[in-house]
Amino acid sequence: MAEKKSKTIGILTSGGDAPGMNAAIRAVVRKSILDGMKVYGIQRGYTGLLNEELFEMDKHSVSDIIQRGGTILGTARCEEMRTEEGQKKAVDICNKFGIDTLVVIGGDGSYRGALALSRLGINAIGIPGTIDLDIACTDYTIGFDTAINTAMQAIDKVRDTSSSHERCSIIEVMGRNAGYIALWCGIANGAEDILLPEKYDYDEQKIVDNIINNRKHGKKHHIIINAEGIGHSTSMARRIEAATGIETRATILGYMQRGGSPTCKDRFYGSIMGAYAADIASAGKRDRVIAFRGGEVTDIDIEEALAMQKSIPEYQWEVSQALSR
Repeated sequence: MAEKKSKTIGILTSGGDAPGMNAAIRAVVRKSILDGMKVYGIQRGYTGLLNEELFEMDKHSVSDIIQRGGTILGTARCEEMRTEEGQKKAVDICNKFGIDTLVVIGGDGSYRGALALSRLGINAIGIPGTIDLDIACTDYTIGFDTAINTAMQAIDKVRDTSSSHERCSIIEVMGRNAGYIALWCGIANGAEDILLPEKYDYDEQKIVDNIINNRKHGKKHHIIINAEGIGHSTSMARRIEAATGIETRATILGYMQRGGSPTCKDRFYGSIMGAYAADIASAGKRDRVIAFRGGEVTDIDIEEALAMQKSIPEYQWEVSQALSR
């Protein structure tokens, strides 16, 4: 029996914003309209859905946005969507506006809200938008490339001044539970130490010994990339300075990594994933997550996607350690 094709799409962005979300929004809207579907934009994520902050979009609604960072729809955390009452209210609002498919651009937390709605009868399609690259079902998440390039350029600048002053610099990048930004930047920036939530053993003495050994061999500076999930960069800097006698400074890059005009890669992936989401909604496929796997765009059952686990590739970690010595 053929699946019922979607007639009306609702689209929202949820959780942390990511460069390239606007490209995905644009693609969903234009491809859906081209396929004969109505599209509602939902402002401020699930919070906006529960507050009925919806408006009908046309192709001109998404003009001149592909180069913009952030998300034109806005985003917010929503505790109410964690409750059964909030989920039922969201379904009622979708039904009120005739929304039969909800496209959610975000990360794992956003998908859990989508899964709850799918179990209550609203078709849900997830598009991976998160700078952390931590969604297991896909090789790529929208926003990652822009974030790592922003961080890489900032770290290069810190290295320049660290070298001039013969300092040790601890540079904290985003990644609360996932160390992909730290790993990529650690390799790309030639860091001497890389601290990942998935790998760090909290043996600070090893870092101290590495700094002292490098200084004995003529190294004028020392760069430590520290993931947000480990944190405490400022206090770590004080301890390392006390232990080594070498001036040590902490730099926390913070939310600058979320902002800025998306790279070509994020615009491209956002556009392809957004168009694909519209295509499978038009075809009547239900409760899917869009993914890039092996260089191809595909879709996976949302429950299966959420059950998957992701870890740091062992060879990449081994390379990062080999090249930092």
